[in-house]
Amino acid sequence: MTGTRRDRPRSGLLAVVPVVLALLVAGACGLWLQYGERQGLGARHTAAPAEPVRDRVDIDAAVQRVDATARELVLRIQVTPRGALAEAGGLSPVEDLTLQTSPAVRGDLSFRAHSRLSSIDVPVALTGGPITDYPFDSYATELEFSAVQGGRSVPVRMTLSNRDALFALGVDASEDSGTAAFSVDAVRSTSSLVFVLFMMAAMWALTGAVLMGGWYLVRRRKGLTWPALGWMAATLFALAAFRNTAPGAPPIGSLLDYLAFFWAETLIAFCVIVVVVSAVRAEGPPPGPDETP
Repeated sequence: MTGTRRDRPRSGLLAVVPVVLALLVAGACGLWLQYGERQGLGARHTAAPAEPVRDRVDIDAAVQRVDATARELVLRIQVTPRGALAEAGGLSPVEDLTLQTSPAVRGDLSFRAHSRLSSIDVPVALTGGPITDYPFDSYATELEFSAVQGGRSVPVRMTLSNRDALFALGVDASEDSGTAAFSVDAVRSTSSLVFVLFMMAAMWALTGAVLMGGWYLVRRRKGLTWPALGWMAATLFALAAFRNTAPGAPPIGSLLDYLAFFWAETLIAFCVIVVVVSAVRAEGPPPGPDETP
């Protein structure tokens, strides 16, 4: 008896060890994934002349957001002339400055001489998709920037970064004859993809729970068990609200819907109807006026 009592704390400790190890592994994986995304958001891709040039135009561009529905991204651009091209420490150009852009960027950008330069948001068209491939949709664009000041081409040094946490960018930067070029691919971020996969798994798990509960009620010929019916109906409507929390607000008809949401709603609704019909039959007809209930 004494030996058995002494073994109980040891067996309890052995049961806790796997749980602690699983939590540590999960935490380590989470930190690793978050670190990778943080590194991606902090990355700066540069296109610059092979040889350092003092008299140049610096362009700092950051992707503020990717709008998959509109097939465009918003690029915030800060232009800074350097050396003999600038006055007041780079706050304004000494002559009229024009940034010539690629077709994906909607129009060239002009800045008047001696005028203070400020950041500007520019929409950029995207190709790829369709968005109904969510969360596995992807998009691409080509960015090109060159500068003309005083009627002559001037060197450009451009950096590109990402500020949209819902998307990860793959960037290929190059510079050729004073033109900075970027080939950009945009895909859903790891956190968005993981959360959507969790949503699909949760939808199927809740659907399975409702089906098991319904099977139990029908097999045992239970009557109208209102708590169970309330839980099933609440799950039906809760999944619709849960689906609307998907990152990026994907439109109805996405891959998320066809892989999980539509099936979950259909099966749960069918289960509720079957359980109600079976319960009504199990209850039998209501007692007559001369019968004792």
